[in-house]
Amino acid sequence: MLNGKTALVTGSTSGIGLGIARSLAEQGANIVFNGFGDAQQIEKLYTDIGAEFGVQTAYHNADMSKPDEIAALMQYASDKFGGVDILVNNAGIQHVAALEDFPTERWDAIIAINLSSAFHTTRLALPGMKQKNWGRIINLASVHGLVGSSQKSAYVAAKHGLVGLTKVTALETAQTGVTCNAICPGFVLTPLVQKQVDDRAAREGIDNDAARKALLLEKQPSGEFVTPDELGALAVFFCSPAANQVRGVAWNMDGGWAAQ
Repeated sequence: MLNGKTALVTGSTSGIGLGIARSLAEQGANIVFNGFGDAQQIEKLYTDIGAEFGVQTAYHNADMSKPDEIAALMQYASDKFGGVDILVNNAGIQHVAALEDFPTERWDAIIAINLSSAFHTTRLALPGMKQKNWGRIINLASVHGLVGSSQKSAYVAAKHGLVGLTKVTALETAQTGVTCNAICPGFVLTPLVQKQVDDRAAREGIDNDAARKALLLEKQPSGEFVTPDELGALAVFFCSPAANQVRGVAWNMDGGWAAQ
């Protein structure tokens, strides 16, 4: 379905971003990967995915907190593939602390990476998308873009902001072939969430499985993690002709979390 298209997925060397990149590659899209990690492992990852799905892949190590590096990433995608047809803003970090104890530098970093980076990639991608009269912008928000949780002020603020940015982008592109939507996952077993599980197990003196179940059932009624493959399938739907009039939505895939 996506043969000849190029997708840029930020934060795609692991977790949700990697799952979405794989799903888009499976549909024939060329992929520009971005993220941190061991250089040799990353090279193997993107070359293996290219070989598996018969697509072209590339990688850029832009730090998504730095506008100049984001501009370099977008230019790299343009030079390599002629532009970005599908932009997936997935890069994100987390820090947990009460408001009065929240380190100001962590607040600034979370807002920069989880929210401002999507503004910078979007503003740079839109001219090319409008010229082609086709484009898909998919923002990985969170159920925390719809509801709050204590101790996560910066993350919740950034994700609510990302949902707002999604709506404005959708309105500004409403009469074009460009769409913008947000995906709002609940708990996905990413390294970020596994750290929360590990911390809980240590704090409460329970094993990892019990800590996972306790974490899930506090918030996610299904008691099951959302998977990167499920999120990838939703991203593919947003790229399909069936989603031409899906514009500005914050689509939660959260095991019932926001339904409570």
